[in-house]
Amino acid sequence: MIPYGRQDVQDSDIEAVEEVLRSDFLTQGPAVPMFERAVAQRSGAKFGVACNSATSALHIACLALKLAPGRRLWTVPNTFVASANCARYCGADVDFIDIDPVTWNLSVPALRDRLARAKIGGTLPQVVVPVHFAGQPTDQQAIWELAQEYGFRVVEDASHSIGAARNGEPVGSCRWSDITVFSFHPVKIITSGEGGMALTNDPALAECMSMFRSHGITRDPAKFRDQTAAGDAWYYEQQILGLNYRMTDLQAALGASQLKRLEDYVGRRNCLAQRYASLLGDLPLRLPVVVTGNRSAFHLYVIRLQGVMAHSRRRIFDQLRGSGIGVNVHYLPVHLQPYYRDLGFGPGWCPEAEAHGREAITLPLHALLTEADQDKVIASVRQAISSA
Repeated sequence: MIPYGRQDVQDSDIEAVEEVLRSDFLTQGPAVPMFERAVAQRSGAKFGVACNSATSALHIACLALKLAPGRRLWTVPNTFVASANCARYCGADVDFIDIDPVTWNLSVPALRDRLARAKIGGTLPQVVVPVHFAGQPTDQQAIWELAQEYGFRVVEDASHSIGAARNGEPVGSCRWSDITVFSFHPVKIITSGEGGMALTNDPALAECMSMFRSHGITRDPAKFRDQTAAGDAWYYEQQILGLNYRMTDLQAALGASQLKRLEDYVGRRNCLAQRYASLLGDLPLRLPVVVTGNRSAFHLYVIRLQGVMAHSRRRIFDQLRGSGIGVNVHYLPVHLQPYYRDLGFGPGWCPEAEAHGREAITLPLHALLTEADQDKVIASVRQAISSA
């Protein structure tokens, strides 16, 4: 089976983890802050807050932005459920904005229209979470300009997009957002096993997220509320209700080692994506589009079946799986999941995302994919479509 995604663990990664295993700290040691600094520097942001997953990073981002019951978060349906669930963890309401039919990212015109109506109705969001689908950068400047006009905060869900760039600027710089979140799950661009990170340029947000990540506890005497205990070496304070979302030093060491190969990984994925585009371009498919001036990280390579072919997706999908091609579907629209249907959402809420959910097939794309394996994928796609 040729998987749709997989990790590339090399001897240097194993040696980095082994070095931590032989050290004094398996967790809460120096490896995590070193990894945070490396990712922030690579992305052009001032601060990084590492977590045990990108879902955790999204959660603490929402907490730091004071999302709470009675408040609202908007995101897209074309994403993993965590992009919406992070609001529900805070007790906040969720709404969904449809996707752009070309980029498959959040539709700025749809967002602008919904904001205008929400302002009249008094239902503006406190937080908007644009998602960089499959590694394609969002139109972040336009979203940021709307944020300034309507007063909402912006969290980029860039779980797919470390190594991507907008007009030469790395995704993660937070120039056009309050917080950006990366994922280091094994199928992502680089991995720390499990793990994620929230980036920001705001020192107050960075400090707040760090507190939420680690039980809401501080050991910094300068921050103690009870200064009479500041001289006691054993003293610490829990100042907020935090969570145990820490990343271990083992994970950070793996992530830092992988980060050194980020450019190679993204470059390889782009070469493979260009090859797919060249060799599948004559088929009745909609292929990924990268906006001029941008660079995708190509976490995923998603094709969409056109016309009557969409009705044959199950047959095409099963035939590809039967041929040893580990295809998948990204994504089933979040608002059509039973949990969100129970909250009142249903078909017709986001028509473009729903069409995407019916037509999409994710083809294998990862740094270890050989051209011979890719040729097998392409031949299998051609065969499956011709016999559908």
